[in-house]
Amino acid sequence: MVVLYTIGFTKKNAKDFFNKLRQAKVKKVIDIRLNNNSQLAGFTKKDDLAFFLQELCNCQYEHRPDWAPTKEILDRYKKKEITWADYEKLFATLLSEKNINETVALENLDHACLLCSEATPEKCHRRLVAEYLKKIFADLTVKHL
Repeated sequence: MVVLYTIGFTKKNAKDFFNKLRQAKVKKVIDIRLNNNSQLAGFTKKDDLAFFLQELCNCQYEHRPDWAPTKEILDRYKKKEITWADYEKLFATLLSEKNINETVALENLDHACLLCSEATPEKCHRRLVAEYLKKIFADLTVKHL
């Protein structure tokens, strides 16, 4: 069985964030934010995050903006022009169009962790990506940290 984790960094300090990754024995963090230079949490900026992951967790870093929503979809949701249900449908279509299933192998997801900013997975695209991958790979188990 392959375990894929997800985590958001909002409302977490660096200690809690990196401890969760260490405790889960995460081998690779897959950053699925469109913009990985966010100022929301300084420890999650691209170069800093890659350094901290290696030093604190012996963990790899990979940025996959192709697994993120487009700026247009995200902006429309944030401006309340579309509902969460609309967002989910648009994002599912986007993932299908991008053929993300052709860009990853199941073994590369084992003890990997999808990263984005949302504190919880309920209304976050990391949950949607994880569910999409679960449909492709029957042996995949998803756990939210």
